[in-house]
Amino acid sequence: MTAIDLLLKRNQELGNATPGDRSSASPSLHVAILTCMDARIRVFEIFGLLQGESHVLRNAGGVVTDDMIRSLALSQRKLGTTEVLIVQHTSCGLNTVTEDSFKDELETDCGLRPTWAVEAFKDVQASVRQSVRRVRTSPFLPHKDNVRGFVYDVHSGELTEVS
Repeated sequence: MTAIDLLLKRNQELGNATPGDRSSASPSLHVAILTCMDARIRVFEIFGLLQGESHVLRNAGGVVTDDMIRSLALSQRKLGTTEVLIVQHTSCGLNTVTEDSFKDELETDCGLRPTWAVEAFKDVQASVRQSVRRVRTSPFLPHKDNVRGFVYDVHSGELTEVS
């Protein structure tokens, strides 16, 4: 059985048992949570979220990129979110690479050098501050007053706000 087959089987077993309101694409808490794709970050469990309460945006590192700004602009302008919660984490895979080394690796393997930024970082708190700053300075986002950033400790489960 493949991983996809396993997930489909779990979905069938779950049925319609997931609590929450599915009546609208607009999240009832009016918040967008931006975090890393790391499988150890269980966003719904960490925040006790129910379906329909929040938009959850994920990418490698949980960094604010142009594509995240695109998603946040749609989330705010068309679906009513007014707050942004940024959560990066300890022991992130982006701590193990550098911008140039990863691009060199891709260029060697593929024959092409990517035009996009890897967004590798060594200091997770500095990365969170940068992501918060990118949201607060984006001309595309109307709601920038309530943007907060945190570091999630993947071992203890603790959230620490970055100021």
